[in-house]
Amino acid sequence: MTFLKKIPLFAFLFLAAPLFGQLPTADRVARHIRYLASDRMQGRGTGSRENARAAAYIVRQFRKAGLTPRGTDGFYQPFTARVRRVVVADSLRPASNVVGFLDNGAAGTIVIGAHYDHLGLGRQGSSLDPKPEGQIHNGADDNASGVAGLIELARYYARNDRKEPYNFLFIAFGAEELGLLGSRHFLNHPTVPTASLNFMVCMDMIGRYNPERGVGIGGYGTSDAWPEVFKGVTAGVKFFTDRAGNGGSDNAAFYAKGIPVLFFHTGGHPDYHKPGDDPDKIDARAEAEILRLEIRLVDRALDLPKMTFTPVR
Repeated sequence: MTFLKKIPLFAFLFLAAPLFGQLPTADRVARHIRYLASDRMQGRGTGSRENARAAAYIVRQFRKAGLTPRGTDGFYQPFTARVRRVVVADSLRPASNVVGFLDNGAAGTIVIGAHYDHLGLGRQGSSLDPKPEGQIHNGADDNASGVAGLIELARYYARNDRKEPYNFLFIAFGAEELGLLGSRHFLNHPTVPTASLNFMVCMDMIGRYNPERGVGIGGYGTSDAWPEVFKGVTAGVKFFTDRAGNGGSDNAAFYAKGIPVLFFHTGGHPDYHKPGDDPDKIDARAEAEILRLEIRLVDRALDLPKMTFTPVR
């Protein structure tokens, strides 16, 4: 008889309560998205005051979770982004990654990331609306949903009363919509050695869950270890895997550097890159279940040696 079997049920629940109390919840997911994708955030266009406000919000959440700064200026890693706008010529704008670190004293580090920029008022390109200029592109799914997931996973791993055998680097990337500029800048100017990075988890558009499709998880073929990680895993949402790692979002920049990746995505929809991508269309309950699935997968990967990268052909 194991020790756990001898523990009374009430005592087991008491011991487990701190862990379960830190798991992602639909209420917190919705709260983050409502803030980041509200009309007052004006679509979080790169270089805007609202984009800087979104970054400051992420800093506050990282600090509240207990992460330590790992940018080049506190939590910030500033860089310059070239913005291609609809009306005027190209311009250079300030941008920044937001980088928080959970130091477990380990040799290896796991990266969890999501981009926090979107299309602003439709003047920087990429909008699919026929008359985008002056319209707020809130980007609730793309990608306030991913940032909400990033914040919730940072909260969970920083507060779960465990010391994992890997460190965690949580990065909110800037200027993704302009060509993965934030993730590429980080990899060209890393604040932790890239050789220590075990794998990268990317979340981009995880807020519009369709139960018929399920959540797609790309990058399954980027390491021979992923099939072992996924073996027997169940979740409160339907999911499927895809081998490709070179596409979709900031995961592509890590894949290009030979780092195994997973990319979570609930699929396209008619509001993609349009003003209709609003918070009231987000399924926060399903997103919380997706995040719990991510925790299960990451936790299983913690028990394995450092992953070996496999290019997908």
